[in-house]
Amino acid sequence: MIEFRLRPTLSDRELNLLNSRSWPEHTDRTYDRMFARSLGHVGAFEDDRLIGFVNVATDGDRHAFLLDVAVDRDHQRRGVGRELVRMATQLATEAGCAWLHVDYEPHLDAFYCGAGFRPTSAGLIRLGRRTISIQSVSHPILVRGELEK
Repeated sequence: MIEFRLRPTLSDRELNLLNSRSWPEHTDRTYDRMFARSLGHVGAFEDDRLIGFVNVATDGDRHAFLLDVAVDRDHQRRGVGRELVRMATQLATEAGCAWLHVDYEPHLDAFYCGAGFRPTSAGLIRLGRRTISIQSVSHPILVRGELEK
């Protein structure tokens, strides 16, 4: 039987094991900083083994964000992710948030739309891949809807 727990105590080892079974490009990390900035998190357990996780971050006001949604590959498509997202949504609602955001890849559109999210346009920059010297950047200026340098 799968048990869902609100704000369970989790070790880096447990989270890294789950994430390595959920995300092909996962590299081990520590999670102290994430938990320090978290509104809360939900874990899914089978026989006390972590099989699913979602973190809810917040701006401290009206916005919350689903982050690190993960379900062990052997437990996907069994409703675990749906229940994690439902409980995370409830957590954000009870905290007084007005908006819950999530970023996801296109192949997960049906899952998130089925959970009540609607697609929106958003922007994203992947950081840490290259270093840009501030002195060498020319600043673009928006003129009549077009960028000019």
